[in-house]
Amino acid sequence: MNSLRHLIPYLRPYRTRIVWGCIAAVFSTALYALAPWVMKLAIDDLRSGITSAKLAEYAGIIIGLSLVGGIFRYYMRMLLIGMSRYVEQDLRATVFSHLQTQTTQYFTKHRTGDLMARMTNDLDSVRNVLGPGFMYPIDTSLTAIFSLILMIWISPKLTLLTLVITPLVSYSVYKLGKLTHKLQTDIQEQYSKLSDQAQENLSGARVVRAYSQEEQERGKFDVLNQEFVKRNIAMTKVQALFFPLMGFFFEVGTALILLIGGYGIIQNELSLGDFVAFVGYLGMLAWPMIAVGWVANLLQRGAASMKRIQELLDAEPDIASPPSGDIASERIGEIKFEDVSFAYGEREPMLKNITLTIAPGQTVAFVGATGCGKTTLINLIPRMLDPTRGKVFVDGIPTTEWDIDELRLRVAMVPQDAFLFSETIFNNLIFGKPEASRDEAMASARVSRIDKDVENFADSYETLVGERGVTLSGGQKGRLALARALVRDPLILILDDALAAVDTHTEEEILQGLKKFMQNRSSILISHRVSTVRDADCIYVMENGEIIERGTHAELVALDGYYADMERRQRLEEELELTE
Repeated sequence: MNSLRHLIPYLRPYRTRIVWGCIAAVFSTALYALAPWVMKLAIDDLRSGITSAKLAEYAGIIIGLSLVGGIFRYYMRMLLIGMSRYVEQDLRATVFSHLQTQTTQYFTKHRTGDLMARMTNDLDSVRNVLGPGFMYPIDTSLTAIFSLILMIWISPKLTLLTLVITPLVSYSVYKLGKLTHKLQTDIQEQYSKLSDQAQENLSGARVVRAYSQEEQERGKFDVLNQEFVKRNIAMTKVQALFFPLMGFFFEVGTALILLIGGYGIIQNELSLGDFVAFVGYLGMLAWPMIAVGWVANLLQRGAASMKRIQELLDAEPDIASPPSGDIASERIGEIKFEDVSFAYGEREPMLKNITLTIAPGQTVAFVGATGCGKTTLINLIPRMLDPTRGKVFVDGIPTTEWDIDELRLRVAMVPQDAFLFSETIFNNLIFGKPEASRDEAMASARVSRIDKDVENFADSYETLVGERGVTLSGGQKGRLALARALVRDPLILILDDALAAVDTHTEEEILQGLKKFMQNRSSILISHRVSTVRDADCIYVMENGEIIERGTHAELVALDGYYADMERRQRLEEELELTE
C-alpha cells in the first residue's frame, strides 16, 4: 500500500475540487440520514393519531430530502470521480513523457507489450483508487458516522449489539485484502505477458504467415490466455467469498436487532417508530460494511498497479543532458573520436581504442563484416550511447557535455531498418521538422528519388503508409526515411546501410544528389557495397571493433588487404550477374 503515497503530488492541483466534493458528500449523506428519522416521527404520530395533511407533509419532506440529497450526490460524484480522470490523464502524460527520456537500450530490455500494459491496465486500476477508491471511503464513513450517531440516540444498547460483529468484519477484510494484493500482482504480470505475445505476433504477422506458424502462435497465445483466466478466476473466487460473508454478518446483526428490539417494543422501552428508524439506519450501515471490502480490493489492486507504474518512473535514463548543457558557437560539423572503446555491460568490447577525425564537409565511410562495430560507432555521435572509455567530440565539445536536443538537431541518422509512422507520406517527411513547408519536403523527396513514386500514388503526399510503412516496398521505405532526414537540414548526415534495399542505378542517382545537398556538411556512410562508398574522402575498414585499414578507395585497393578482397568479390558477383 506504500506505493499509493506516490499519488499525493498528483492530487495537489485538484485540492479545491476535492474539498468541494467532500462538502457535497457531507450534505448528501446528512440529508439521506434524516429520512429514517422523519419516518420514525411519522410512524409514532400515526399511533397517536394524525391528519392526512400531516401525513402528506411527512411524505413531502422525505421526497424533498431525497431530491436535494440526490443533487448533492451528483456533484459529489462529478467532482471526485472527475478528479480521478484528470489525475489519470496527468499520470499517463508523466509516464509517457518519462519513457521519451529513456535510451534505446532501455527498450531492448523492456518488452513493448509490458510497457503498454502498465500504461493502460495498470493506470486504469490506479484511476479506480483515485475515483471510487477515494470517494466511497468518504461517503461510507460519513454514512456510518451519521447512522451510528442517530442509532445511539435511539438505543445505545441496540447500537452496541450491532457493533459486536465489527471485529469479525475487520479481520475478514484484512485477510482477504492481503490475498487480493498478491493475486492482483500475479494478474497484472500475466496481462503484460499476454500483451507482449499479442503485440509481437501482430508486428511480425508477415513472418508468421511466411513460415506457416499460425497454429503454433495460437498455441502460445492460448497457453498465456488460459493462465491469465486461471489467475482471474482465483481473484473471482476471493471476491465471490467476500460478499456472502459480509451479507452473513449483516443478517446476523439484523436477527439480533429483531430479537432484542422486538423485546424492547413489547416492554415499551422502544416505540415502533424508533425500531423502524433503527432498522433503517442499520440498512444504511450495511453498505459501509460491504463497501469496506470492495474498497479494500480496489486499494490492493491499485497499490499493485501503482508499484508497477512507479518502477517505470524510478528508472533513470542512462543518458541525459548535463544540468547546463553546452551548445557550440560554430556549426561546422567536425567529429573526433579520441581513444574510444565501448562495451555492452560486461560483454566483450564492441569498439577498441578508436581514434579518428572527420573534418567539416568531409564524406567518410565505414565498411566491415556484420557485427564489427560500425553501427555502435556511429551511435556514439548523436549520443544514443556513451563510450565506455575515451571521448567523442562534435564541434569541439564532448558529446557528454552537449545539450542532447541541440546535439541531435545537428545530426540526422537513417538506419537500414527504416521505421515509418502510420501517417501520411507528408507527415512522415516532416516528422523531424514539423514546421517544414511542403516545398522543403518535396525538395528532399527529389534528392532521395522517392518523388516519382509518390506522384504515382492516388493521394500523392497524402497517401497513408500503414503501420511501419507496410504499404511501401523496402526501397521506398528507405528512400522516404532518407528524405525525412534531409528535411531537417542536418549538419551531419549518417546513412547506416540505408540504401541496401535500393538498386545500384537508383543508389548512384541518390548519391549524386546527396553530393550537392551535403556540400559543406559532414556525411558518414555505412555499407556493404563498394559502389556506395568508393567516392568517400576516407574509408575506414573495421574488424572486431578495431580500424584495420583507412584511406581512399584507390589507396585501399592498392593496399591489397580486406577492402581490396571485398572489392574483387563484389566485382566478380556483378560480372556473373551480367553473364546470366
